[in-house]
Amino acid sequence: MNFEKVIFGFFILLAATLNFGFFIGPVNDPALHDVHELFGAIVISLIATMLKFGDRTQIGAIHLASSLVADLQLVTASLVWGYATHIAGDNPLTPAEVARVVSLSGGAFLANAVSVTMLVAETIMQRR
Repeated sequence: MNFEKVIFGFFILLAATLNFGFFIGPVNDPALHDVHELFGAIVISLIATMLKFGDRTQIGAIHLASSLVADLQLVTASLVWGYATHIAGDNPLTPAEVARVVSLSGGAFLANAVSVTMLVAETIMQRR
């Protein structure tokens, strides 16, 4: 067993599951979308992105691209959340602001799903 691949797969799956945990639920209910879970999803997604650097294959490039998309969407979601709570002064968040944040997280989840699908396909295609 390749320990590097285990760590790589672990962080890809953890990024997807944390993002899904934040994303799931009605988009306009702030009680169901925790800022700490969003922060965790961002941190793990950034770690997963760092692990994808250095892979010189075509699939590695697509992994990196999908991870960068997820990072961009999650960081944008956190900026929207931060703006709404600290600059605009809407504390607690309005349903419309939560919907924006959750929608951005949904885009990141789609990018994570692409990454997980490619990981599974790559694993199935490998020959021993």
